[in-house]
Amino acid sequence: MHGLNDLIRQVLHNCTVSDAQYAGYYSVCGLALRLRDLYKWENRMAPWVEGEPSRILEWIGEREELWEDIADQEFSPLSIAGRSYDPFDTEGVNEAVGPRGLFYGAGYVHGLKPTFFLARLEAQETIHGSGVYILGRELARDLLTLPALTQDRSVIVRREAGEHFLWNQILYLKKSGRPALRFALMAHGITDLHPKALQGKFSAIFSNEMEVYIHHELGELNDQGFNRAVWREMIAAFPHSPIELLARSLKDLLADTDERGTLPYIIEGRKRASLGFYVAFLDGLRKSLFPEMIEAFQQFVDGEDWRLIETAVSFCQTRAKDYSDKMSDIFQTGKRRGDMGWAEGEITKNLLIPLGIAKA
Repeated sequence: MHGLNDLIRQVLHNCTVSDAQYAGYYSVCGLALRLRDLYKWENRMAPWVEGEPSRILEWIGEREELWEDIADQEFSPLSIAGRSYDPFDTEGVNEAVGPRGLFYGAGYVHGLKPTFFLARLEAQETIHGSGVYILGRELARDLLTLPALTQDRSVIVRREAGEHFLWNQILYLKKSGRPALRFALMAHGITDLHPKALQGKFSAIFSNEMEVYIHHELGELNDQGFNRAVWREMIAAFPHSPIELLARSLKDLLADTDERGTLPYIIEGRKRASLGFYVAFLDGLRKSLFPEMIEAFQQFVDGEDWRLIETAVSFCQTRAKDYSDKMSDIFQTGKRRGDMGWAEGEITKNLLIPLGIAKA
């Protein structure tokens, strides 16, 4: 593609500006992990390859200096074939670069951090009426490492970032999740939990899980349990807060339990490995909201009765819908009253404190 290097440079500029302006919103550990992934991407390293610590520290220092120099700059428009595009005009940019086998992504993620990426398009299909784009090598990216996302009512799978995401989940898994992880890996014929034992089959494992990631996003697109417009307003009103965390967790669980979502897909396909991974990685607030899945899985391991999982999914969907309705009602009332402080207090008192993520 003529001018590809210029386009990569422009997207990378916006990636760096976003990272510079929002790096402070991550925890120290969270930022370190994301920097590590970004370093590996820049150096074309496999997820399990670790760089020389001294070189990584030097690179981080250089990146922080770059952030200081660029933090006050604005996002730049993208110039393609003599035409200028707003960096968030994903439809326009993809119309320009799509015929050349590229895909452009832009949007907002946790804490409303802007994110941008440019990748080579590997495959495209339609599932349940939604476009699904499978991306390969990424030519530009920021700190965000996610396996999949939605954009313009389509599902985007980032294979390269996704492999790093899944590897990190396995590598840093808490002790409580290891029995389910062992179950998942044994379903792939792997009995050794040592990372070296995974490397030969890891690409196949990710390819298997890729369909699960796709169905999570399809569930999110299809779910009507949490009004998308209200959800977005709530995220914008309470960024970097326990309220945002709860809203995102509920949205994820509603997507997972939707008829087109993660868990119905796993159940229908009797995907034992995917079920094991799901339970292994179920933590934090999602685990608190979905205790039935842990209990059901423990019983499932003995006889593999999928009805146990179906029942747990039904319980979770009902609970997540109830919580999302309560959140929405309080938020909408606060909006009508012109008092977001009241809404924050009511959500905290009625939802966050009972869940143990806020103190009375």
